Amino acid sequence: MRTQHNYCVIMAGGIGSRFWPLSTGKYPKQFQDILGTGRTMMQQTYDRIVQLIPSKNILIITNREYISLCKEQLPDIPEENIVGEPLMKNTAACNLYMVNKIADKDPDANIVVLPADHLILKENAFIEKISLALKLASENDYLITLGITPTRPDTGYGYIQFINNDKDNFFKVKTFTEKPDLEIAKNFLDSGDFLWNAGMFIWNVKSIQKAFGEYLPEMLQQFSSCEYNAGTEQACMELIYPKVAKISIDNGILEKAKNVYVIPADLGWSDLGTWTSVYQNADLDKNQNTLSSKCILTYNSTGNIVRVKNDKVTVIDGLKDYIIVDTDKALLICPRENDQLIKDYVMDIKNMKNGERFI
Repeated sequence: MRTQHNYCVIMAGGIGSRFWPLSTGKYPKQFQDILGTGRTMMQQTYDRIVQLIPSKNILIITNREYISLCKEQLPDIPEENIVGEPLMKNTAACNLYMVNKIADKDPDANIVVLPADHLILKENAFIEKISLALKLASENDYLITLGITPTRPDTGYGYIQFINNDKDNFFKVKTFTEKPDLEIAKNFLDSGDFLWNAGMFIWNVKSIQKAFGEYLPEMLQQFSSCEYNAGTEQACMELIYPKVAKISIDNGILEKAKNVYVIPADLGWSDLGTWTSVYQNADLDKNQNTLSSKCILTYNSTGNIVRVKNDKVTVIDGLKDYIIVDTDKALLICPRENDQLIKDYVMDIKNMKNGERFI
């Protein structure tokens, strides 16, 4: 369903510190070709949604320092559609900013909101579910999210509980739960009425603006003080962003609203949040290693992720289930089971003398 009133916002402002040292403050993971496909994560996100929504209706919201990277990687998107936030204020602020900007041009707009750094293997299913969501959003006062059919009791994801009516292909949301412990996650999986929260949203501008008015009225008022698409927008954002609450769209609105619906989706999805998730989705050699170059030789080594730059000859002997990432400025060697500690390593490096230049 390709209509003139359908838009997409790609959120591309994160740092991705769990992918250090490949992902850095100057070059975060969404701008990297993490899986070695020839396209960066953000480019793959664009490639998927442009099948449904024309590039002139696709907008990017990012950190101001990444605007040039976005322009370089997505040259088909109009320059004025690439917007930089002056500060990072979580997802409620950036969503309202983009909603207002789009509504100023098209008060009947339906918007798809997508993270820039997720993997989706089943693109046809993705297009089908997004098309359904856009139709529902255009006809109803619904706030819609895609819920991923869970394949394991994962403690790293948020969960959406839905009210099953056995007759529709979309369902009313009952509860949101953030990253449960393992026992609760197992219970969720067994119950059959929980889905993973993938952070993909679809709504009409009128519905989401109304929800901001009800649940985050101060933020709505702050953003309504700006004129959009008139040349003064950036200066206005400089004034209001320091005062805006730092809160996610999930916590600020979706967990409170009564008109939230979920569409279950089996998309071959991963948020690629850790190096282990990259390993699970990468091509493996006969020894179950994933290697970035033909110049890497392994001996008595299995289950490793090896990423080196510039085809550097690399020899790995006797390692099992390790992450090895070599860049111009840093080298990481750690067990895969410790990938959740990488954020801690980054904080410790920040505290080193001149450590900022390595991250």
